[in-house]
Amino acid sequence: MYAAEASQPFPEWLDGVRSEALERGIRTETLDAALADLEPLARVIELDRNQPEFKLTFRQYLDRVVSDRRARKGRELLERHAPLLGKVSETYGVPPRLIVALWGIETDFGRITGGFPVIAALATLAHDGRRSTFFRRELMLALEIIDQGHIAAGDMIGSWAGAMGQNQFMPSSFHAYAVDHDGDGEKNIWGSLPDIFASTANYLSRAGWSDDTTWGRPVRLPPGFSDEHIGRSVVKGLADWQRLGVRKADGTDLPGRNLPASIITPQSGSLDPAFVVYENFEVILKWNRSEYFAIAVGTLADRLGR
Repeated sequence: MYAAEASQPFPEWLDGVRSEALERGIRTETLDAALADLEPLARVIELDRNQPEFKLTFRQYLDRVVSDRRARKGRELLERHAPLLGKVSETYGVPPRLIVALWGIETDFGRITGGFPVIAALATLAHDGRRSTFFRRELMLALEIIDQGHIAAGDMIGSWAGAMGQNQFMPSSFHAYAVDHDGDGEKNIWGSLPDIFASTANYLSRAGWSDDTTWGRPVRLPPGFSDEHIGRSVVKGLADWQRLGVRKADGTDLPGRNLPASIITPQSGSLDPAFVVYENFEVILKWNRSEYFAIAVGTLADRLGR
């Protein structure tokens, strides 16, 4: 049984949602299609309450999400969609390999996009009370997406937390960054590769991606390297890191361009592995705040080629 902490019964609460949506200008027909027979999803609350503790080491995580299979598939898709990706890259200043890497890590190139009805999932979380303000706003934005004709209510499928499509946008991200690249009047991040690629690139571009640098690279730290030098809050030029004994992973000198950079060591309690990261790394973190995730995206992009 579903046991919400919210004091208001779900049907009464849903009446309030409908009233608010009507005040926002969402059509009655949209609400009838999206909210009819809507019931809270017990599985969503279970997943929200019992998110598994992150137990993978960094090496295990990287091996899992940047597998040889995924790298091979990514290179194949990068080549197959090269003309489209080239046009998107030219428009937004984001390299094709990065677009494909994010696509691969978010949904395994569209294979795994979630199996939850987004409206029901968001309504469940909005009614629950733990993060009701955030999820009620996302629910309203999801209803607006349906009302604007981008997707039918029954086809809006995503993660248990409401992330949607092959690039896993929350409704707020959809409104801010989704693009109708194929010009059919719909921003279709579920099934249109032009829209999926362009929406991903638009997000990264507007987040500040600089196309004249990369995200970072693995490095080798010298013996006795001080913990005081580690962390994204410590920023030095590459020349300074070179003087402190930091080298590329193969032992050669760091690049000659004196970019501002930080040293991070993602595995807690260990200086190996280590990475030097640039401003573009922070851009990837705007997509997902996990350093593991951002390193994986950059690593897969590098494996796909320049």
